[in-house]
Amino acid sequence: LPAYAYSTSKAAVNMLSRHLAVSLAPNVTVNAIAPGPFRSRMMRGTFRAAGEETVAAGTLLRRIGAPGDICGAALFLASEAGSWVTGITLSLDGGTLLSPNSSL
Repeated sequence: LPAYAYSTSKAAVNMLSRHLAVSLAPNVTVNAIAPGPFRSRMMRGTFRAAGEETVAAGTLLRRIGAPGDICGAALFLASEAGSWVTGITLSLDGGTLLSPNSSL
């Protein structure tokens, strides 16, 4: 079943982040994190329908995202190490968008 509203809202977040980065520079950096398959309420139905192993096989890294994956990315963007990064969407998907095996 196509997820028109969901994919449209993700695209909107990407563009909003870019526009805000332009508007708020040079004093504020603005970035977005786009998570792929993580254990969450939103993914629960997908895991039940397809199986967690099948979803994991659809990533290049062959696993589901862990809480530390999100935390590390957020800490990087919020820290001095990420102070030269603005206007990007960081895909945290284990390579799902690149994987020929992706079912998402």
